[in-house]
Amino acid sequence: MKDDMIEPIAARRSKTLSSDRWNPNVPIHCTQEEFMEHIHSIEAGEFMTWEEHQKSFNAWKKEYLASRLK
Repeated sequence: MKDDMIEPIAARRSKTLSSDRWNPNVPIHCTQEEFMEHIHSIEAGEFMTWEEHQKSFNAWKKEYLASRLK
């Protein structure tokens, strides 16, 4: 490979970790510290218990199925 064809590691990191759309077919190139920082930023988001999630999902499912019958 030519050196000018190789993308800089920093550019790959910024594309993979800052992306809002995760693609499981694209490998993530980052350090362990960057990966853990990314995980901690996700964990800092809104938290919902399993029971709250189930209640919310069941309410959504009921509304969705009712709208499909109309």
